[in-house]
Amino acid sequence: MQVVQEFKKFIMRGNVIDLAVAIIIGAAFGKIVTSLVNDIILPPVGLLVGGVNFSSLSITIQAPVIDTAGQIIKEGISINYGNFLQTIFDFLIIAAAIFFFIKTFNKLNKKEEPKPAPKEIPADIQLLKEIRDLLKK
Repeated sequence: MQVVQEFKKFIMRGNVIDLAVAIIIGAAFGKIVTSLVNDIILPPVGLLVGGVNFSSLSITIQAPVIDTAGQIIKEGISINYGNFLQTIFDFLIIAAAIFFFIKTFNKLNKKEEPKPAPKEIPADIQLLKEIRDLLKK
């Protein structure tokens, strides 16, 4: 029973709940960025590099074995580097978006540093200044 109470106390902390919300929003943001990369950015980039569809880029290590009827007996083995490139694009766009979001957020939340209060002149120094001023007269 003690473990259940400790677990409940742990879960109800503010930072654990904040982390859970951040993970959920991050997952949704990841889907948006993936769609942005796949559907908007990569098609023009593929067109610029000769009509290449990045997701289909691969290096075949072993060709598939096909029988005389055209049925695949054994799947081929390939390195799908196109998917890897697409994942790198996703990461770079997500990282840039988060960087600019945090930079803007920090700029908006920048607190003004309080100006230091003028130092109070000690009484003996003030008295000496008054004596000096009287002697000048």
